[in-house]
This record gives sequence, structure tokens and C-alpha cells, in this order.
Amino acid sequence: MIDLIKSQVLTEKSNKLIQYNTYTFNVGRKLSKQNIKNIFEETFKVKVVSVNTAILPGKRRRLGKFQGFKNFYKRAFIKLMSLVIFLFLNY
Repeated sequence: MIDLIKSQVLTEKSNKLIQYNTYTFNVGRKLSKQNIKNIFEETFKVKVVSVNTAILPGKRRRLGKFQGFKNFYKRAFIKLMSLVIFLFLNY
């Protein structure tokens, strides 16, 4: 189940959201909000308040005369109960 969570997103915006107990992850595109919530509650033993998701578009890439796209991916914003410190760093 943990392999469906691709990576944690560490950007300026996501670092600001951590102050509000909201964590950002790239997840598998086929996961629903309920599935994401269940995976986090079972795996990390935390209480999830809400899950918001966004499917981000693939970007156009070019290599010489060949043109293609990077993969589409889904980003999940997971809000945890207050007073919960959650560390998930994937290097």
C-alpha cells in the first residue's frame, strides 16, 4: 500500500501548508480520496481530517526532433488532526 504514495512534495507552498497541518504528496493517479485517507490512517496511525486532490498536466518535452510528454500525476493535500507531528521524508 505504501508504494502507491510516490513522494512527498517539498516546495515553498507545501512548506507553508505544514504550519496548518496539511501535507502534500504525489500519489498514484487511480487512487480515490477515500483510498488515500485509508492508506494514511492505516500506515502512519494518524487521523486524517480531509483529502484534496489535483491532477497536474504532463508537460511537453522535446529531445532533438522528437517531441513527447512527461507523465501526468496526481497530487494529494492531506490535512491531519491538530497537534499531530508527522514526518515523512523520502530522499
